[in-house]
Amino acid sequence: MSELTGRLAVFKTYKLYVGGKFPRSESGRVYEVTDSKGTWLAHAPLASRKDARDAVVAARKAFGGWSGATAYNRGQILYRVAEMLESRRDQFVAEVAAAEGLSKAKAAAQVDAAIDRWVWYAGWSDKVAQIAGAANPVAGPYFNLSSPEPTGVVAVLAPQDSSFLGLVSVIAPAIVTGNTVVVVAAEDAPLPALSLAEVLATSDLPGGVVNLLSGRTAELAAPLAAHQDVNAIDLAGADADLAKDLEIAAADNLKRVLRPTPPNWSADPGTARLLTFLETKTVWHPKGT
Repeated sequence: MSELTGRLAVFKTYKLYVGGKFPRSESGRVYEVTDSKGTWLAHAPLASRKDARDAVVAARKAFGGWSGATAYNRGQILYRVAEMLESRRDQFVAEVAAAEGLSKAKAAAQVDAAIDRWVWYAGWSDKVAQIAGAANPVAGPYFNLSSPEPTGVVAVLAPQDSSFLGLVSVIAPAIVTGNTVVVVAAEDAPLPALSLAEVLATSDLPGGVVNLLSGRTAELAAPLAAHQDVNAIDLAGADADLAKDLEIAAADNLKRVLRPTPPNWSADPGTARLLTFLETKTVWHPKGT
């Protein structure tokens, strides 16, 4: 209670984000989140395997509408998210500083880079087909055209060492091309991800396109890697031992796997992640006479 105002502090209740809604974990569990010095920040929901399965169902339900939207529309929606992130910049600076033990200036640089990156990926929405598609030369009176299509539902293990810039760097390239995602936030620093969910919920992004879970990475990754309705998995947040186990589980339904590497999240992202979760559809059509 504040001695000056006589008010009780209103602590924020963080929740999961699944299907455009904010449920508590079905298990009712929470875990303690602390800053880099061990000071208590909040209790985050400790998601369960059931929560992970529910998130996959929500992502699959949203896939048809999101992948069927025009590329221009998806780009506009991602840009709207960036606008809203900009308006809540100070909140994210404070959360990133606490999560990663950064000074306010360094945290601000991370948040600014994350917002800029979101805008950068938004701009690729109606351009990626120009670098991933082709008109192929064939011997015969046919048009042969290749075009990129989204893989489907992608499980994403967010980086453990970059609670916001790294998070944006793995979510944005997956969804801008029409995929839907189930994201497991950084285990020890989930609050920026859970706050991002609030931004997504109040933007024009359809529910289920992004589903955010917090909790134990290994506990949630295992059912996602083995899930038969997950088409691909990004192992950015997995250590070497966990990544090996998840690759084995993912092979059961031939998931596309993006192996973990130690990237510099502040570096130019290039188009590699943008192209990773795309399939190529090739169409033959006879030429008219």
